[in-house]
Amino acid sequence: MKFIFPQNYDFKNKLFGIIDYSTAFVNLIWYAFILILVHLLFHNLTIKIFTFIIFCFPLLLFSFAGFNGENIIYIFSYLIRFLLKPKLFLYKKTNNP
Repeated sequence: MKFIFPQNYDFKNKLFGIIDYSTAFVNLIWYAFILILVHLLFHNLTIKIFTFIIFCFPLLLFSFAGFNGENIIYIFSYLIRFLLKPKLFLYKKTNNP
């Protein structure tokens, strides 16, 4: 059986067919950072678990759902660029007869 892919088809390697490898790598780094921080700050196990879930679950949701298939690294770069150089264009609509 032969499969024919069009030339404009964008083939992306994904982990388990869901998450890009770069996104999974960023998630692992973030989870390790939060895990170390939570382990150093708290002693109660339930507080550790709840804090870890609160800080890691939103990133996991954005990794799965994404923003229209956009890579999460690109989204972070767009946010950082906007925070460094915010450009806001406001136009005043005038009705001239």
